[in-house]
Amino acid sequence: MSANSPAIYPAEPPAVAPAFREHPTKLFVETTSRCNLGCVMCMKQTPGCSITEGDLQPSTFAALEPAFPRLEALILNGVGEPLLNPRLEQFIARARKFMPAHGWIGFQSNGLLMTTIRALSLVNAGVDRICLSMDGASPDTFRAIREGGKLNDLEWALSALTSARAGCGRPDLEIGVEFVLMRENLRELPAALRWAAARGVTYALVSHVLPYGESHTDQRAYDLCTDEALSLFHVWKDKAELAGVEIRRYFELLFRFDRTPAEQRIVNFVEAIRADAQNRGIMLDLRRLLALDYGRLQDVVEVFEEAREVARATGLALRLPEAVPRERKRCDFVEQGGAFVSWDGWVHPCYYLWHSCRSYANGWLHPVRPRRFGSLAEKGVLDIWNGAEFRSYRENVLRYDHPYCPGCAFAPCDYVQADNFEQDCYVNAEPCGSCLWSAGIFQCLS
Repeated sequence: MSANSPAIYPAEPPAVAPAFREHPTKLFVETTSRCNLGCVMCMKQTPGCSITEGDLQPSTFAALEPAFPRLEALILNGVGEPLLNPRLEQFIARARKFMPAHGWIGFQSNGLLMTTIRALSLVNAGVDRICLSMDGASPDTFRAIREGGKLNDLEWALSALTSARAGCGRPDLEIGVEFVLMRENLRELPAALRWAAARGVTYALVSHVLPYGESHTDQRAYDLCTDEALSLFHVWKDKAELAGVEIRRYFELLFRFDRTPAEQRIVNFVEAIRADAQNRGIMLDLRRLLALDYGRLQDVVEVFEEAREVARATGLALRLPEAVPRERKRCDFVEQGGAFVSWDGWVHPCYYLWHSCRSYANGWLHPVRPRRFGSLAEKGVLDIWNGAEFRSYRENVLRYDHPYCPGCAFAPCDYVQADNFEQDCYVNAEPCGSCLWSAGIFQCLS
């Protein structure tokens, strides 16, 4: 066996879940935190952002090599633009030598630097998936969201990639687009998918916008009431209408002691709703449910269905987010055995806890701090992965015994708004209760 040949390991027993194997199954590696655009929805554009800019170094990437032989996916992007790192092809080629044949390598990009020569270089290096940012079907919308970018730039990038796919004999190369959904571009999603499919795109990834600034909260196209909360509330709302009970008056009457029998009936009715939700383990924010804009939610549902029709007609593989959060959370990052490596070599558990930021995803200010399990400058990647702290973290996440903070009537509380998170109201040390990735609202290349 040559020095560059992939190591051969016995297959993992099928009973061992990816989160508990002796190696990560997916690595998300930040090749740079620098970027050549100023996108309005990016954490780097928000006041107080403290992300240090830098590039992944070859020595840091080399420290990941012990994980490569059993890696199913290597995603080479973070908060920056991967094409700004001149060693990107070097990283891809090196990983390709050690990864198994079924393992794939990919990254997301704004495409501004994607020339014909660069596309050929990337494909020859062994990249398998490239996902380009596309947040509008009209030039004006695209320009407004991707400050410094133009729709023509994306078209040229796609042309370069499709030419490289054909010229290098790589029909398996997957070319995709990522669409960040906001109120201002919601209606353009179906047209954007048609446009992309006509230019050789094979898949599309759609995610809701994550508001890092308070000014962006009005751009959310998602609501914070969960699917099960909405379903349960609709049943009781119909019962209330049939019984002639005005449940919208509940909060007006809650602290009144001189209620009439009809008013007391309203209070009793709503308390029955609360009791039903509690018995089912459903977090219920009645104020939010009573004030919900159903027309706005219906807009999202209709656009998503139109997008699915476009995907069926064009053969596009489409991944849509949830229209509202899932009550039953699922952390794909942990379940699929993922680990995240920032450009400076620190190992993290997920996108949510990768960098410091100020999030308004839940409608209120939420300071987010990175969770670190070790530095590659001090420990091997497998030592960090198998360390007691990281393993315990994964075990605790997959118990799924966390509150749902966005739907809590008492949020925001001191637990989640602390500058340095210590525990939630369930005494968990993982801030998963306020995470909307696990609720299906935000998506990433994975």
